[in-house]
Amino acid sequence: MNSTKVSKRLVFISSRFPYPIEKGDKLRAYYQLKDLSKDWEIHLISLSDRHVEEKDLAAIKPFCKEMHVLRISKWLGYLRVFFGLFGSRPLQTYYFTTLLHKIKVNRILKNTKPDHIFAQLIRTTEYVKNYHNCPKTLDYMDALSAGVQMRISLSPLIVRWLFTLEWRRLRHYENVIFEYFEKHIIIASQDREQLIHPKRHSIHVFPNGVNESFLNYNASEQIKIFDLCFVGNLSYQPNIEAVKYLVNDILPALEKRGKKLSVLISGANPTSAVKQFQNKVTLTGWVDDIRSSYTQSKIFVAPMFIGTGLQNKLLEAMALGLPCITTPLAHKALGCDSDTVSIAKNADEFADEIIRLLENENNQHQALRARAFIAQNFNWTIINASLSETMSIRNVFQK
Repeated sequence: MNSTKVSKRLVFISSRFPYPIEKGDKLRAYYQLKDLSKDWEIHLISLSDRHVEEKDLAAIKPFCKEMHVLRISKWLGYLRVFFGLFGSRPLQTYYFTTLLHKIKVNRILKNTKPDHIFAQLIRTTEYVKNYHNCPKTLDYMDALSAGVQMRISLSPLIVRWLFTLEWRRLRHYENVIFEYFEKHIIIASQDREQLIHPKRHSIHVFPNGVNESFLNYNASEQIKIFDLCFVGNLSYQPNIEAVKYLVNDILPALEKRGKKLSVLISGANPTSAVKQFQNKVTLTGWVDDIRSSYTQSKIFVAPMFIGTGLQNKLLEAMALGLPCITTPLAHKALGCDSDTVSIAKNADEFADEIIRLLENENNQHQALRARAFIAQNFNWTIINASLSETMSIRNVFQK
């Protein structure tokens, strides 16, 4: 925790421990904790369905006055999900909510007497929604209902009904949970528009940022080994679908144009659906310094056709000065023009844009624009300072 004396107590509750940073919610929580600790005395409550290593605890400890890790049993979580089929809330809230942990959270709140509560994702809201002794902020992060809806048509028939059920429940829950919190934030304006609450435009947009180490990284010394790369958590379904599309659709479209290109895929937890392509691409899995994966490549390709929110992978690639190509869905959340990040709607357009960029390797105009855009708009310190100020304003809450 910051050594400066802090009087405001913040209870921050997350559905996963924020370290190691291999998922988007962990990335966001890590930098929020790091920067908010400058103004707040942080009491972290993290749910976790896996053992948290001592080294991971040590990475977060400097930001917190207290840390409480509440372990979630996976098999009991799935059992709660089964019984949740007969309930009304989103199934994921049943997975993350237990009566025992509710009692523990209530005890922590009673002892801490927080000045503010910050709940990351609707998965955590059942623990704090009925606490009314201080204002609360809900970080929706993404419109989860929209993300689930996109996955319905891609799911096997046998589970499609389950995704449909979860979509309907999420859509309703995202609406009603709004009223339990005084303040609300989200990553991207396009996700805010997916919510159905009549006051959704009052939700503050706080995007994710980029670590300065990406902007300061000397990529010029890195030898370009690969033509294309894709980076992301490789157990996340939208990323899995992106890898499939890159290998099964974009590469054949390039081969039809006489281009056989080398591809690097990097990221944590590659599933069997990703590993099946090891004979066609170079697959590294987890990399200690992911910057090297980006900068060994000439172009970053992100064929994201499902998923919500802002794509951190694009922010990082742009910050490192890579020319980037993505879909209209992912491009819209960035808020930049097509001269900064190229847009492609199908495999042929991806292939054409890749060839265009490769044949103009010495023209760094697009990459420089992208880098400058990130430096100006996606600074974690500035974003979280604004978040801290927003949470400190108490005009919407009366004790």
